[in-house]
Amino acid sequence: MTNINVFDFFQGIQTFFLVFPQLAIGRIILILLGFFLTYLGYKQVLEPLIMIPLGLGMLSVNAGLLVFEAGNIGTLFVNPLVTNVDELVYFLQIDFLQPIYTFMFSNGLIACLVFLGIGAITEVDFLIANPWMSMFLAAFAELGTIFTLPIAMLFGLTVKQSAAISLVGGADGPMVLFGSLALAKEIFVPIAIVAYVYLSICYAGYPYLAKLIPERLRGIEMDWRSVPKVSPAAKFAFCVIVLGVLCLLFPVASPLFSCFFLGVAIKESNIPKYTEFLSGPVLYGSTFFLSFTLGALMGVDTVMNPIVLKLLILGCIALTLSGIGGIIGGLIWWKFSKKPFNPLVGLAAISCVPSTAKVAQKVAFKANKKCFILPFAMGPNIAGVITTAIVTGIFVSGIKILLP
Repeated sequence: MTNINVFDFFQGIQTFFLVFPQLAIGRIILILLGFFLTYLGYKQVLEPLIMIPLGLGMLSVNAGLLVFEAGNIGTLFVNPLVTNVDELVYFLQIDFLQPIYTFMFSNGLIACLVFLGIGAITEVDFLIANPWMSMFLAAFAELGTIFTLPIAMLFGLTVKQSAAISLVGGADGPMVLFGSLALAKEIFVPIAIVAYVYLSICYAGYPYLAKLIPERLRGIEMDWRSVPKVSPAAKFAFCVIVLGVLCLLFPVASPLFSCFFLGVAIKESNIPKYTEFLSGPVLYGSTFFLSFTLGALMGVDTVMNPIVLKLLILGCIALTLSGIGGIIGGLIWWKFSKKPFNPLVGLAAISCVPSTAKVAQKVAFKANKKCFILPFAMGPNIAGVITTAIVTGIFVSGIKILLP
C-alpha cells in the first residue's frame, strides 16, 4: 500500500518543508505582514482602498504555494516573468490574475483607467484661479524626483532604473507604473510594489513630517471664501488646451494626460452618467484590481530579491525629499505672500490626489480648529500631477535619446 503523507492534502503547509529555510521564514513574515497591512487598512491608519486588497493578496499568495505535477512549486495567481508566447498561453489558462496582469499592467492600461477615474473627481478651480502659486509649490515638491536619481545611481542602479524609482518621489502611483514600464521593465514589479505601499504610508507618515513647520504657522487661517468661482466652460477649455500642449511636448506620456483630462472634461461637461461611471466603477474597480494584483505579486521570491531593499530605501528617500521640498516651497510662499498663507499647502503639492491635500487639511485642523485650507490645497495637488507627468516625460524621452 502506498504511504500516504497527510501533508499531501495540505500543500500550503507542505511547501514550507520543500523550500530553503530562508524562503520559508520569508513566507511567514510576509503572511504576517499581509495580516498587519490589512488590519491597518481596516482601521484606516493606512489608505483602506489600497491596503485591504493589497494585504489580502499578499497574504494569499504567500500562503497559497502548492506543488505542480512536474514537482515545481508555485501559485495559481500570476507569473510576471513569462517571456514567450507558449508560456503566456499556458499561464493565461492557469493563473487567475494572469489576464489582468498581461492585458492591463504590462501595457499601462490599469494606470490610464485610474487616471480616468481620478480626473472625474478632480476640481481644477483653484489651480486655474491661482496657477502661479500652484505650479511654484508643485515644482518644489518634485525635489525627491530630481535628487533621488543621482542617489539611486550611487546605489548601483542603471540610469533608467534610477529614473524609474525616482518617480516614486512624485507620489503619483499611475505615473510610476507608466514610467517604470517605459524605463525599467525588468524591475517594474518591485517598483510598483514599493510605490503603492509607500503611497499609502504617506497618509500616515506625512503628518509627522509636517511638524517641521512651527505650530503657529500650521494654524494660519486662509479665507476659503476668497477662492474665485470658475465657470465650467473655462474649466473645460483649460482641460482641452493643457491636454493639447502637454501631448505635443511630451507624447510619451500622452495616454496618461489624455485619460486624466478626459475625466475632468467629462465632469465639467455635466454628463452625469459618464461621470458616475468613471468616478465609480472605473476608478474603484481599477484601484481594487490594481491593489489586489500588486498584493499577489508580493511573493517571497519577488520580495527577497536583493534589489527590493535598495528600492525600499530609495522610495523612502524620494518621498521624504519631496515632502521636505513641498514644505520649503510653502514656507517661501508664506514669507513673500501678501495674504495670509498656510505653508502646509506646500505639502499638498505632492501629487497623491487627494490624499496629501487631505493630510494638509488634517494637520491644519489639529493646529487650529477654525483652519480650513482644503480648497487652496487642491490647486497645488492637481498641479503636482502635471509636474510629475512633465518630469516623467522628460525622463523617458531624455534618457532614451541619451542612452538609446
